[in-house]
Amino acid sequence: MELDFTDSSACAIYAPNGMMKSSLAQTFKDIADGTLSCDRVFPNRKTLRQVTTESGHELDSSAVLVLPPYVEVFGDSEKTATLLVHANLRKEYEQLYVDIERAKDLFLNAMKKLSGSTKDLESEISRTFTKSETEFYQALARVKDDVSNLLAPQFANVPYDLISDDKVATFLTTGDVQALLEDYIAKYNELLAESKYFKKGTFDYYDAATIAKALATHGFFKAKHSVTLNADTKVEVTSQKELEEVIAEEKSVILKDKELRKTFNEMEKRITKNEMLRDFQEFLADNEEVLALMGNLGKLKEDVWKSYFKTHEGLYNDVITKYQGAAKRSKEIEAEAAKQLTQWETVIEIFNRRFFVPFSLRVRNKVSVMLGQDPVPSLGFIFTEGGESAELEKPELLRVLSAGEKKALYILNVIFEVEVRRQAKEETVFVVDDIADSFDYKNKYAIIQYLKDISDERYFNQIILTHNFDFFRTVQSRFVPYSHCFMVQRTKTGVELVPAAGIKNIFLNDWKPNFHANARKRIAAISFIRNIVEYTKGDDDPDLATLTALLHWKPESETITHGELDKIYASVFVAGGAWPQPNTPVLETIQAEAVACLTAAEGTNFENKIVLAIAIRLEAERYMVDEIGDPALVSTIQANQTSQLLRRAKEIGTIPAYAIEVLENVVLMTPENIHLNSFMYEPIVDMSDEHLRALYGRVLALK
Repeated sequence: MELDFTDSSACAIYAPNGMMKSSLAQTFKDIADGTLSCDRVFPNRKTLRQVTTESGHELDSSAVLVLPPYVEVFGDSEKTATLLVHANLRKEYEQLYVDIERAKDLFLNAMKKLSGSTKDLESEISRTFTKSETEFYQALARVKDDVSNLLAPQFANVPYDLISDDKVATFLTTGDVQALLEDYIAKYNELLAESKYFKKGTFDYYDAATIAKALATHGFFKAKHSVTLNADTKVEVTSQKELEEVIAEEKSVILKDKELRKTFNEMEKRITKNEMLRDFQEFLADNEEVLALMGNLGKLKEDVWKSYFKTHEGLYNDVITKYQGAAKRSKEIEAEAAKQLTQWETVIEIFNRRFFVPFSLRVRNKVSVMLGQDPVPSLGFIFTEGGESAELEKPELLRVLSAGEKKALYILNVIFEVEVRRQAKEETVFVVDDIADSFDYKNKYAIIQYLKDISDERYFNQIILTHNFDFFRTVQSRFVPYSHCFMVQRTKTGVELVPAAGIKNIFLNDWKPNFHANARKRIAAISFIRNIVEYTKGDDDPDLATLTALLHWKPESETITHGELDKIYASVFVAGGAWPQPNTPVLETIQAEAVACLTAAEGTNFENKIVLAIAIRLEAERYMVDEIGDPALVSTIQANQTSQLLRRAKEIGTIPAYAIEVLENVVLMTPENIHLNSFMYEPIVDMSDEHLRALYGRVLALK
């Protein structure tokens, strides 16, 4: 098939139930998804799919968007969030944080290498200096002065994973181990207090070692300065080497204390028994002095991080400086963004104004999405009833909405997807697959109006698929030209697309002008004329009884002539004209035309279907009347004659089972196809010629 969008951006296709619509929509969905199409029932069958543009190229997957009938989560994607982008604001905002992110990455990489840690260091740093694991920059800034005042990174050699290991923490707080650790720390502090040079809390081993390195680094000894150590006897130190030897000797005196060694050895025995603490044991073998600091792991973690920061102080300060520099401007941008009217709000305004639902919408995190902090907008749903309002989350809202109201919410998602493409001026073929199905009329027309609006966009084309004839007729009347409307019909080899027929008033535009010239259209018009007589003259009018006898079997059905039918027509429409054979019984023509319909060519064939439906009913009712054999009973039936006759036919018990089955099919297939008006038109189109032909043959066989 070929669809031409030269003169109109929209084409509409009506397909009866079970005839191509869903398969065609799925084929386009496959194209959009970049997947191969296949037979869903018989996947091993060879499948050929060829959808090309006028230039002969394959249709680009990005140029196709299928709008299905109803998908609750449709459109909940990051792509829709682009509607909240104010280009200039977001560009500036993002640029503010590009340098910050780059500086942070360099800093964290250095921290990972120095600490040897496999943990999420951003969270660890935040958790160490704040009560949260998401306040990384605040954590860095909080200890900036402490890091700046450090003379040297005292604990830069301490592996972070060792002191933050849950197994180590658990071990140190277990029963006798905790007691041993407390004894060790107490004795260590006692020895510090007795030391020649060290003093707990002001000048311990780590402080001394730090000073030695700092003095050497700054050329203190090269400048011929010296250090005097106060003890019982003052000692003058004139080089880094001498100072480090004095410090090492004093440290050795402390660590070689017999009582301290005994406690440490007891600790070591318990550590050795636990294979999971092997790394801890190896570290303590060369860094025993750290054990004295492990009574307060929280403080030790802080000191270790500060030492890491000091080691890479340039990277550390760079992160803080860039973050603090951007903070002021980012707040200004966020305030400005909050004032901007975004396209999302425009879309929501369209939805709130056009669709009839008990809730309204707003974007709750507009600023966050505009600035890239949140990936997808969060909608606020304001539910209103009886003068009261309440804001609900989407799951709560869905629990209180009716099925139709949920579908209206789905249309909101459709609008978002369309508007994303409109904003990007993205050429798109929208395959609209019955998105108005099962909506009430107010919202159905709101959808149609929206489709009409986007049909004016030169970047968009629409293929509107439907099995709802009323919807098909409406889109044609609103914005799809008649020349761009098509119907699907079944053939012996498959299905084909044919130009639409009968969309507009088929009685006024086709059957009425041909009433005196075309037998089949004349018969098909009887049901319309009967409706008009019923509406204008009432139930007691004799013309209504005559026309009813041409649709239901009555004693007089066989005697009504074309001349009588012409008189009724003239009285209704105040118009002339006559059938060429006025004395021929109408029933005879109905029978002849019904037989001719059995061999008619494939097509929409509205009148064929009505003629067959009328003939089927008349023959079936005549058969039942004959079998029942009670004319008086038949004369008392005022409504639903076919069903009433079938009920009586079943009661007498003499009609064969196969005949009852045929008659039940008559009741199912014919009522909706005879009494025609604008709301009962679709069943005629949906009904297959093939089914009606087969049923007529089965009814004739009952004789």
